[in-house]
Amino acid sequence: MTTAPTLIDFPFSPRGDRLPPEIERLRATPVTRVRTIAGDEAWLVSSYQLCRQVLEDPRFSLKDTSAPGVPRQYALTIPPEVVNNMGNITGAGLRKAVLKAINPKAGGLTEWMTDHAAHLIDGILDYGPPIDLRGHFTNPYAEHLHCHILGIPRDDAPLLASSLDIAFMNSACPITGARLNWDRDIAHMTGRLNDPATDGLMAELAALRGDPDYAHLTDEMLATVGVTMFGAGVISTMGALTMAVFTLLQNPDIWARLCAEPGRIPAAVDELLRVNLSIADGLPRLAMEDMQLGDTEIKKGELVLVLVEAANTDASVFPDPHTIDIDRPNAAAHLSFGYGGHYCPAVPLGKKHIERAIETLTSRMPGLHLAVPVDQLVWRTRFMKRIPERLPVAW
Repeated sequence: MTTAPTLIDFPFSPRGDRLPPEIERLRATPVTRVRTIAGDEAWLVSSYQLCRQVLEDPRFSLKDTSAPGVPRQYALTIPPEVVNNMGNITGAGLRKAVLKAINPKAGGLTEWMTDHAAHLIDGILDYGPPIDLRGHFTNPYAEHLHCHILGIPRDDAPLLASSLDIAFMNSACPITGARLNWDRDIAHMTGRLNDPATDGLMAELAALRGDPDYAHLTDEMLATVGVTMFGAGVISTMGALTMAVFTLLQNPDIWARLCAEPGRIPAAVDELLRVNLSIADGLPRLAMEDMQLGDTEIKKGELVLVLVEAANTDASVFPDPHTIDIDRPNAAAHLSFGYGGHYCPAVPLGKKHIERAIETLTSRMPGLHLAVPVDQLVWRTRFMKRIPERLPVAW
C-alpha cells in the first residue's frame, strides 16, 4: 500500500529575523505541493525563474483567485471583486488619475515625505528613548502619506488604519469584523468624496462624476479606490520600511556606512527590499488551463503560490544571497514588488518612501539601535505581512 506524501503546511514562520528553514529544503523541488491555512492544496513555487514565469504568464490569473469554489490561501477579508484592485481601476478608466497621485515626482510629494519624516523625528527626539519606532514613525509615516495622497484629513488615519489588523489577516474562515470594517470605511470615504474640503486624489475622482464619460462610476466605486489605496498602500509601505530598518539595525556595519555615505542610500534600498521578509504569504495565481511549470504539470483550476523570499534568495540569480551587499549590481531584479502584468505601480513611491525615511533616520539618529534583545520581539501571526508588533529602539 502506497502512502500519500505529507503535505507541507504553508505559510511558514511569521518571524522576520530569519529566513524560514523550509526554504533551503525547497531548492531541490522548486514546485512543491502544500496545504494552505484554508485547508486547500496549492503549488508553492520557489525558484526565481519559475516565480517570474508564473507572474508574467497571463494564464496564471490573479482576478480568478477570488472566484467561488476555487482553492484559497485563506478566507477573503475584502469583497471578491476588489481582489484585482488595479485591474478594476484600469477597467474603470481611473488608472491615469491614480498613477498621477502616487508619482513621487509630481505635486511636491517627495518634498512632503522629506518634511514629514523630519517632523516625526522631531517628536521622537523630544519624547526621548526608548520608543516604539513602529508606533511613532513607520506606521504614522505610511498612514499620513496616504492621507496626503488621497486628500483627506490626517485625523482619518486612526479610523482607517484600525481596519487593517483584520483586513490583512490570514484566516481559515470568514471574519465577521472584516465586513463591518469594510462597510464603515466605504461609508466614511464616501463622506470624504462629497466633502468640499477634500482635495488630492479623492477630489479628482469626485470631479469625474460630472463628466459623461464617467457616468458608469458610482460613489461606492470611487470610495473603494480610496479605501483600497489606503489599506494596501499603508500596509505595504509600513511593512517594507519597518523590515528595512530592522535589517539595518541587525547589520550595524551597513547602518554605519549609510550614515557616513548617505549617497549610497538609494542604491541600498533595492538590496534591503531583496532581503526583506515582510511578505508572509505567497503571491496567488489560479491556473486557467493545463500547463507545464518546470518539471511539474499544473492542472486548470489549481492554486499556484509564488514564494518571493525564496526567489529573492536564489543563488543562481543572486550570488551569496544571504549576504546583504548594498553594492550588489542586480539587486533591483528582486521580486518584492511582483513582476509582469501585476507589477506594483507604486514602486517609485514605495522606494522613495523608504529612501527618505532612512536618510532622515541616519542623519538625525545615527546611534539608533534596538532597545531590547532581538529574541524579545513579538512577531504578528496569521498575517499577510511579517512585522514586529513593536520595534523598541534607543539612540
